[in-house]
Amino acid sequence: GNVGFAAEGETAAVEDAAQLSALAELTATAADSLRRALLTRTVAAGGGELIEKGHSPKEAAYARDACAKAIYERLFCWIVGRINAGIAARGYDARLHGKSTVIGVLDIYGFEIFDTNSFEQFCINYCNEKLQQLFIELILRQEQAEYQREGIAWQSIEYFSNEPIVELVEQPHRGILALLDEACLAVGTVTDPLFLASMDARLGRHPHYTSRKLCPTDKTMEFNRDFRIKHYAGDVTYSVEGFLDKNKDTLFQDFKRLLYNSADPVLRAMWPDGEQSITEVTKRPLTTGTLFKNSIVALVENLACKEPYYVRCIKPNDQKSPTLFDEERCRHQVSYLGLLENVRVRRAGFAYRQPYHRFLLRYKMTCEYTWPNHLMASDREATQALLEQHGFQDDVAYGHTKVFIRTPRTLFCLEQERAQLIPIIVLLLQKAWRGALARRRCRYLRAAYTIMAYYKRHKVKAYLRELLRRFQAVRTLPDFGKSVVWPEPPAVLARFQDASQRLFRRWRARQIIKNIPPSEMGQIRAKVAAMEVLEGLRKDWGCQRSWARDYLSSPSENPGLALPFARRLQTLKDKVHFGSVLFSCHVRKINRFGKSRDRAILLTDQHLYKMDPRQQYRVMRALPLSTVTGLSVTSCRAQLVVFHTRSQEDLAVCLHKTQPAGDNRVGELVGVLLEHCRATKRELQVRVSDCIQLSLRGRRRLLTVETRPAVAAPDFGKSRDGFVLYWPGR
Repeated sequence: GNVGFAAEGETAAVEDAAQLSALAELTATAADSLRRALLTRTVAAGGGELIEKGHSPKEAAYARDACAKAIYERLFCWIVGRINAGIAARGYDARLHGKSTVIGVLDIYGFEIFDTNSFEQFCINYCNEKLQQLFIELILRQEQAEYQREGIAWQSIEYFSNEPIVELVEQPHRGILALLDEACLAVGTVTDPLFLASMDARLGRHPHYTSRKLCPTDKTMEFNRDFRIKHYAGDVTYSVEGFLDKNKDTLFQDFKRLLYNSADPVLRAMWPDGEQSITEVTKRPLTTGTLFKNSIVALVENLACKEPYYVRCIKPNDQKSPTLFDEERCRHQVSYLGLLENVRVRRAGFAYRQPYHRFLLRYKMTCEYTWPNHLMASDREATQALLEQHGFQDDVAYGHTKVFIRTPRTLFCLEQERAQLIPIIVLLLQKAWRGALARRRCRYLRAAYTIMAYYKRHKVKAYLRELLRRFQAVRTLPDFGKSVVWPEPPAVLARFQDASQRLFRRWRARQIIKNIPPSEMGQIRAKVAAMEVLEGLRKDWGCQRSWARDYLSSPSENPGLALPFARRLQTLKDKVHFGSVLFSCHVRKINRFGKSRDRAILLTDQHLYKMDPRQQYRVMRALPLSTVTGLSVTSCRAQLVVFHTRSQEDLAVCLHKTQPAGDNRVGELVGVLLEHCRATKRELQVRVSDCIQLSLRGRRRLLTVETRPAVAAPDFGKSRDGFVLYWPGR
């Protein structure tokens, strides 16, 4: 509205170019395009021809004002749209969330009666007439029509109907708005008095319309200026001056195209109709009155499909004082708002009405005859039985399709009883639903367990079939099935496979033992005894070879001295009467003074003898086996053996001079002695350690092994803590 226009001949020009530039910057448009839209109008002629018509200063001002109002209106609608989009429910689906319901608040401007009432007051009062008509239709007329339709006894109440007033304003071709548009579109010069004369000629006989010309004695109106409409709220005198100019407040397509092509995306979004080409738009823009009427009609149609609740505001005085109360003015407002008729209809009518099926759907749980479903001929009979059981038959009326309840107290009693029963029904539904869920889960679990049982049975059968296939021919195999790989068992058969493997090993051992001669059983038992104490602790203990035990009696082992040893053995047998020779071998021994000598040991079932090979195997020391409490050996290949005795006079020897050289006999000595002790039910401790503690006449010493490549034969030496055995090798 800041842009002014001046006359340049027959056309208009912008007075201040700076204001035009500022407006172009605000609207993000080109200054030349904005100037052209303000000063000219493009009209499409026939055949696609375009004619540019210049505005007069007055026409340019009209176009400017129309554009300003349109920008304000579209900006307001854009803000409302953004707010509605911001508060709209996200991810709403009517199929999942039910019918979409809206709660709206409509605040309408009140009826206006000023000293001078113009086109604006005419539009506002027309809006109030239209909404009052809706109020009458919904509250009064429809209320009474419903009672008559349902066959309810009713005494009709008279009320004021403003439908003739609404028709006076909006009736097509004959209403005031239609005559106003006709005057605005007429060719030639049409003034406001001519428009008033046209209304007097066409509306002179309407009971709610008058003017000074039609009523010359009414000096409250001026000739050729005022006309009066008898509204429901009272008589209002309007001044016709400015009606034509304000109604011509049209928005041309040039402004729509201008703002649609703006660089501002918000402005572009507010003017989508500017996308059309000038050749596509041939209709003249609607006038202000027509636009206002269309918006009111759309509003009423929207409100008519809703369930309205009215809040009527009473203006207590004209001085805007909180302490004054003009009784006459308030009485007038109550009268023209139709509140008295509304109260009469409400008091004479019923506070609540509902179709029978919906009433039963809400309150059927309060009656034993209708819960959960009634068996009567119709819903009306079921509703009647429900209300009679509660004693409300005197406060209700039964229509053709609905039940009518007169006082809210009856409805409150029903709601209170329903509220008490709802938790019980909810618990019942929860119990039923939880039971259904539990039964369904039980069926699923039972089916799952059945499948699992069949699958486990299948796995067990498959495992047993595979086990049978792999082991069915083990009797014919040379190793009796030692090389057969056991299949992976199911988890339920893990312990079964462990037991089966133990049984299989015992069976395989039985098969192997059956093929062993009885003379070899002693050697087998000795090897088993040695394996139990040395397996995993000593690297080599001679389990792979045959154990001869008495090596000194063998000519290949002891050439030249086997015969003297045999004579000495016979002498000892005649003297001691031992049963058998457990072990004999050449050794290297060390005494308590650290001196080492070559000796021989003979182990019988009664004694352990230390002999001197150089003196025909003369017995140098005899230890009863009952005094031997334990053996100590090393974990390396050194053939060191320490005999521990009760008298703390231990014997430390190193087996040597074996044939073949390097033949490991420690395991054999340990095995035969341990097997003999077990057979005689005596305990023998066997320890494997690289640092052996021995006792020589009560004095404790440590004996270790040291490997030396330069040593040709094993020998003992002294160390700081005791003795050391030097073993040849790397």
